[in-house]
Amino acid sequence: MTGVVKLVSVLEEPEPRAIAPEDWERYESHLAEILAALGMDLESPGTRETPRRFLQALRDSTAGYDGDPNVRTAFPSERPRGVDGSHSQIIEGPIAFHALCEHHALPFYGAAYVGYVAGTEIIGISKLTRIVRLYARRFTVQERVGEQVADLLEELVQPRGVAEEGSRTTTTFWRGLYDERAELRAEFLADVGRRG
Repeated sequence: MTGVVKLVSVLEEPEPRAIAPEDWERYESHLAEILAALGMDLESPGTRETPRRFLQALRDSTAGYDGDPNVRTAFPSERPRGVDGSHSQIIEGPIAFHALCEHHALPFYGAAYVGYVAGTEIIGISKLTRIVRLYARRFTVQERVGEQVADLLEELVQPRGVAEEGSRTTTTFWRGLYDERAELRAEFLADVGRRG
C-alpha cells in the first residue's frame, strides 16, 4: 500500500507508516534528482546527505498521521455535587505549532488557544497541546487543524462546549455551550487576548 495514507480516528490504533528500505532509497534518489535540477550541488560535504535528511525531516514533520495513544486518557470531572459547571472552562494557550501546507508542502506556523467546558470527563492540560500538535504534524491547512481539534475533544471527553482559536489568521470554531452562549465566547476571547 505504498503512497497511501489511511486516515483513522486518533482513538483507534493507526497502522504504522512503514517504508521499505528499497522504497526509501528510491525516494532519496528522486529527491536528489529534484534538488540537483533546482541547482543544489550534492557533491559538497554539507549537501551529500541532504536528500536523506530532507526525506527524514518530511517524515518527522508528518508524524501526526501515526496518531498519539497518549491523548486517549480522560479523567472524571472533580466538581462538587450540585454544581453543574456550565460556566467553568478550561483554556490552554498559546500552543505553538508548525505544520506543512497541503497546497505547497511548505511550512506554516501559529499559536492555538483551546478551551472547553467540561462535561463528566476532563483530560490533562498537556493533552490539549498534544492534540494541536498531532493534527498540525500532517499535510494540512489551518482551518482543518482547528476543526479536528474541536472534533477530537468532543470525541474524547464529550464536553459541554469546545472553542479553538489559532494564529494570526484567525479561525475560530465553537461547539456546544460556546456556540449557544455569547458570554462564554466573550470570556474565552478575553482570556485569549490577555495571553496573546
